[in-house]
Amino acid sequence: IKAHKSSHVPEGISAQKLNKHKPWIETSYHGVITENMDTVLLDPPLVALDKDAPVPYAGEICAFKIHGQEAPFEAVVLNRTSGEGVLRAKGPVDCETQKEYTFIIQAYDCGAEASGASWKKSHKAVVHIQVDDVNEFSPVFREPMYHASAMEGKIYDSILQVEAWDQDCSPQYSQICNYDIVTSNTPFAIDRNGNIRNTERLSYDKKQRYKVMVTAFDCGQKRATESVAVHIDVKPVCKPGWQGWNKQVDYEPGTGSKQLFPKMHLETCDGPLSAVRAMVELQTSHIGKGCDRETYSEKSMQKLCGAASGSTDLLPAPSISTNWTASLLTDSGRDSDLIFNFDGRQAANVPEQVVPQNLTDQFTIATWMKHGPSPGLRAEKETLLCNSDKTEMNRHHYSLYVHNCRLVFLLRRDFTQVDTFRPAEFHWKLEQICDKEWHYYVINVEFPAVTLFVDGVTYEPYLVTDDWPIHPSSIDTQLTVGACWQGGEVSTPRFTQFFRGSLSGLTIRPGRIETQKVISCLQACKEGLDIHSLESLGKDIKFHFNPAQSVLVMEGEDLESVNTAMAKVSYINSRQFPTAGLRQLHITTTLRCFGEDICISIPDIKALVMVLPPSEPRITIAGSDQLVRPAADLRGAMGVAPFKELRITSTVTKGDGVPFSAVYRPGVLEAMHNLDYCDVLVIGEELNPEKESLEIHHSSLMGKHLDATNSTSGISIYGVDSMAHYEEALRQVRYRNWRPATLSNRRFRLTCSELNGRYTSNEFNLEVSLVHNAAPVEHVNHMAVQSQYMRSVHHPLMVHSVNSHISDGTGDLSATVVVVICIAALVCIVVLGIYRLHSTHQDSSKSEEDGAKDPEMDWDDSTLTITVNPMEVRGHYTKEFPEKALSTKINSKALVKI
Repeated sequence: IKAHKSSHVPEGISAQKLNKHKPWIETSYHGVITENMDTVLLDPPLVALDKDAPVPYAGEICAFKIHGQEAPFEAVVLNRTSGEGVLRAKGPVDCETQKEYTFIIQAYDCGAEASGASWKKSHKAVVHIQVDDVNEFSPVFREPMYHASAMEGKIYDSILQVEAWDQDCSPQYSQICNYDIVTSNTPFAIDRNGNIRNTERLSYDKKQRYKVMVTAFDCGQKRATESVAVHIDVKPVCKPGWQGWNKQVDYEPGTGSKQLFPKMHLETCDGPLSAVRAMVELQTSHIGKGCDRETYSEKSMQKLCGAASGSTDLLPAPSISTNWTASLLTDSGRDSDLIFNFDGRQAANVPEQVVPQNLTDQFTIATWMKHGPSPGLRAEKETLLCNSDKTEMNRHHYSLYVHNCRLVFLLRRDFTQVDTFRPAEFHWKLEQICDKEWHYYVINVEFPAVTLFVDGVTYEPYLVTDDWPIHPSSIDTQLTVGACWQGGEVSTPRFTQFFRGSLSGLTIRPGRIETQKVISCLQACKEGLDIHSLESLGKDIKFHFNPAQSVLVMEGEDLESVNTAMAKVSYINSRQFPTAGLRQLHITTTLRCFGEDICISIPDIKALVMVLPPSEPRITIAGSDQLVRPAADLRGAMGVAPFKELRITSTVTKGDGVPFSAVYRPGVLEAMHNLDYCDVLVIGEELNPEKESLEIHHSSLMGKHLDATNSTSGISIYGVDSMAHYEEALRQVRYRNWRPATLSNRRFRLTCSELNGRYTSNEFNLEVSLVHNAAPVEHVNHMAVQSQYMRSVHHPLMVHSVNSHISDGTGDLSATVVVVICIAALVCIVVLGIYRLHSTHQDSSKSEEDGAKDPEMDWDDSTLTITVNPMEVRGHYTKEFPEKALSTKINSKALVKI
């Protein structure tokens, strides 16, 4: 027992004495861990010391414990004897979530014995851990898109700044160290702070908007995944002028009035304005006589406008009867709008039979004229029209001439008031005379008053000079156009005072003057400027059109009202089939400021109106092309009406924009418009005036704008009038033949025109076939009176090769049929001859009395002609060789004698 006690007690006492000291560690530690890693690098290293060493347990380190913040770390003892340990992360550490950690750590020894009892702990040490960043994120721009504007002509230090950011936690990887412009060839640059500047002066006219793509890099040189778009608008320097207008406006015919500048407004750069004046000019000098007028003849226009009749055309289109204009230069246009060009070397003498002889104190001279300034310092007189002595002397009886851009009308006639001054020269000074544009001039003479109309506007002479009247003489006068005839006072008679310019439609109407209404109608333009919704214009807007409506002047004090008014300016063309092409628009603007006449200069505008090609009409003449009539109808007083069933229609083909109508085929519409002539021509031999005529009664033209002329080659109906009136007139055309015995048929061809040949109809051919002695033949052979067989008279037999028409015996069959028909006809004729011979003996006295009548009215019993065309049976109708018709002629009297 003593031995046992002595063995345990000392041991317990010694164990307590052995574990006398606490473990020892540093008071603070600094550690670094890279995110997504698990080992912490500590400074100093994690080591716990115990003075009880090298005693087992008491001198060993068994654990490190962490206190506070629930730090995601754990401390692990690597060597219990040396006290070394390591700090590890329990899971992934994210710098973006938490960059630093601070916590308390303590070391524990293993105690006094193996059971770990009586362990001791060290003091508390502070551990500070920093999480190192990894460059795992790319830069991202703060805005999805950037917008900015830059004034043209200016260099900017910074137009705008773009900004990107990075989710990485460290300054190295989260900071944006560089920006770059991805788009090549742009006049822009960007610095490392994202400021974009222009490297050259921008021009609004060159480019109005730029799109630039920009990228960013963080300080770890990681690039943004997506670039950002930067839109930079170039703002023009504020320049006064019209804005929001199109350089070309398309006009579709038939659409009425179309606004030219619906969005146009005037930019004045906030200038203090007191008034705005704008002039819009439609320039159409290149179209005909300066405007898109109807291209009807002068005579037709005079009828349409209600002009008085009796005018003499001094510049007609050259023809056999009007050959005095053949040597003049023309523009090769149609007769209706033929323009004569005078270059200072051409002139024409008007034949004496054409010159108006009955000029009284009232007459009218009218002409279209285009004239420019005369060349040279001392301009000479340029004569349009002159009536002067033909020989011996050089007196000018009346003349119209231009001198120094002045129009002068001279009138010196024998007024019987001898030795009395009378007004003789009338002078007008007008800009139109030398502006190189077409104008319509009308001089109304009501002596002693003389009035000039230019484009429908009245102008009184600014100067009237008196002169003595011309003494009566027996000298003939010469009327000339384009110069004045000098018949006396020179060795050789010649032209003088040549005209340089263009004339058209030069006419004289003696005996009466023209009314202003007719004059305005004759010069009226079918196209021009218009104001859309005139009633909606402001009361403070003043506007004025020239007579042709080619110039519009607008004035207003309020800029907004002027903008509204200009947006309503429209173009209109009332022609159904206008001339396609370009028309120029010219706008001039002047601004007035308070206390100043003109303060801001507004650039002129030049634009275009494109008149699109119209839908061309297709004029169609339809009706029966065969007319079969008894010969007796042609001998009647009224004859026959070949075109009684005539129908004239006109259709236009529209595009997809035309709404579908159930009346017409899709896209095809019937158009109602005027015609200006229809010609009926005789095909074949001309009419023989001794026995036939083609005519229309004057009463058929009453109430219409139509006239007619006829000749042996046909009849022409002319004048601008509706298709319905032309239909009515053509249905009244009569063909008469008072000796039709030898006539089997007559063929006619009808064509009609609109706009003097611009649109022509189809050629409508009509054949009038005659039935001779229809009643007697009907009792002999019913086949002879049927129209389809009568046509066979006019369709001769064509000679063809056997192979072309005969195969499989059909030719023999046809020949057999023909022979049978001929024999049957022969038998009928023999019977008829016997009957007529018997009747002759009974009616001999009556025949003698009837012998005094027209032999063409009786049955011709000398010969009986039957013309048979075997090709008719087989359906072949040929007309090329009438002289080769197969005819069988049989003398009925000879048969009776047999």
